[in-house]
Amino acid sequence: MHAELSPGLYIVATPIGNLGDLSPRAADILSRADVIAVEDSRVTAGLLRHIGIKRPMTPYHDHNADQVRPGLIERMARQVVALVSDAGTPLISDPGFKLVRDARAAGHLVVTIPGPCAAIAALTLAGLPTDRFFFLGFLPAKSGARAEAIREVAGIRATLILYESGPRLAACLTALAEGLGDREAAVAREISKKFEECVTGTLVQLAERYADAPPKGEIVVIVGPPADAPPPAIEDADAALAEAMTRLPASKAAGEVAKRFGLDRRELYARAMALKGESDA
Repeated sequence: MHAELSPGLYIVATPIGNLGDLSPRAADILSRADVIAVEDSRVTAGLLRHIGIKRPMTPYHDHNADQVRPGLIERMARQVVALVSDAGTPLISDPGFKLVRDARAAGHLVVTIPGPCAAIAALTLAGLPTDRFFFLGFLPAKSGARAEAIREVAGIRATLILYESGPRLAACLTALAEGLGDREAAVAREISKKFEECVTGTLVQLAERYADAPPKGEIVVIVGPPADAPPPAIEDADAALAEAMTRLPASKAAGEVAKRFGLDRRELYARAMALKGESDA
């Protein structure tokens, strides 16, 4: 006998492909929810049929969220409201964060039932650094806005994760190569399904691969972090130090240049004094 569920919001992760990935806990929550907030009732109905249940559903997506949300918040005071997306973990490039925010503001219980997430699954397949990663969601469709979005993340020293559609994939990879340089990357698709694949290479190689053969299915692009910058030449540091010393005392000039170049402040201070001695000689 399962313990009775307390009223509130239950964020339920669902499979991204293979229905066998639905956790027993997720299936249990869905089977006992008073209502399930869904992106597309047809998609969720298929999942419910797979586990042999029927539950009331209400659409909750970008186009109706503002109208539907107050009613869901009110129901959480006395009922179990489950939130699902069409696939994967809700709120990850899906509507939902405002529902969580308002549920908390109303003092309702909020519980997450973790499970599949395409971004994390693709990251594990790519063979690229995982110690730091940055999720971009979908890039803008228009080329100018897309290029600007890429420029904003070009300096981030982390692996980048983004979602894309098949028809736009080659253009996206080309724009990434232009904005980030020809970094190591991977294209993962159909994760957990029969035709799962993860193709690796540089951004230019991958753009060429998919230029005339856009792939089908759900796609995740993983881009490796920028290469380590070469150490600054001592001549560059000396020039910066000499310029800073025209404005600042030697100690402050050394501090400014140390921060800018990532060098040792004490060594730069010694260098500053040496340069000062040379100029005074």
